[in-house]
Amino acid sequence: MQDKKLENTIMGKIKTGQVKLKSKYVFIAEKLGLGTAFTFSVLLSVLFFNLILFYLKETDNLKYLSFGKFGILAFLESFPYLLVVSFIVFIGLSGYLITRSDVSYKKPFGYLAVGLVSFIIVFGIISTYFNIGQSIERQARTGFAPANMFLKPLTDMRDNGVAGVVFEQTDDYLVIQTPHGLRNIETEGIENLPEINKGDFILAVGDRNGFDFKVNQIKIVDKENMGAINRGIDFKFDKNLDDKNIKNLPSNMMFFNKEDKECIKKCFEEKVNPRNCFKECHK
Repeated sequence: MQDKKLENTIMGKIKTGQVKLKSKYVFIAEKLGLGTAFTFSVLLSVLFFNLILFYLKETDNLKYLSFGKFGILAFLESFPYLLVVSFIVFIGLSGYLITRSDVSYKKPFGYLAVGLVSFIIVFGIISTYFNIGQSIERQARTGFAPANMFLKPLTDMRDNGVAGVVFEQTDDYLVIQTPHGLRNIETEGIENLPEINKGDFILAVGDRNGFDFKVNQIKIVDKENMGAINRGIDFKFDKNLDDKNIKNLPSNMMFFNKEDKECIKKCFEEKVNPRNCFKECHK
């Protein structure tokens, strides 16, 4: 009797339009849409986790913490905030979509969440062997906007830290090759300065002034742990220091004598070929 009454109530609402029936095809389409959105969110979560691992392993970001309190600013300015936020957003979206699926009624959400996070972490680690990060890094360096947006901390010049290969060295300055070009590193007055030679890979913290960098602390590091920085240097200099690379070099970075500097400065002002002009200056 009660079931009959409930049936009549439902039928009455259907007839009056209070309850609308959906076609089975609509249900199928919604289910497919939910499944597609969930799959897309999980894949993006895996991708962003992969890029975070790539960034922390291949760049100078974590290495700045080895300077203690002096490296905190360099660490913070080079941290991949957008990658981390994007990862959190997509993993959160994946979790939300699970709650909208039939699976959430069969198992507690806690188990599903643990399974989801474990899946993303495992496949994010596995995907590091496919060099996805390096591929996106190349796109960022060639100006591809989406890649450059997510890897902006990698391609931007640091204000509080610098890393690169020593190109020229004296007692009170270094000239190093970086992904942004040659940089003048002022080391005058630094205590416990390590013995640095041409070809060493250095990491330093301090303050930037244009292309000059005043060092507070500096150390020699293993270049094998700086894969992205090395690739950036190769990309900038084409593995050789030639006319194309040196043409934008400010004259005060060459550290010639006063007469040479005036001659070289004139080269840049007149926009003549730098290599030929330098030869004329040294005659």
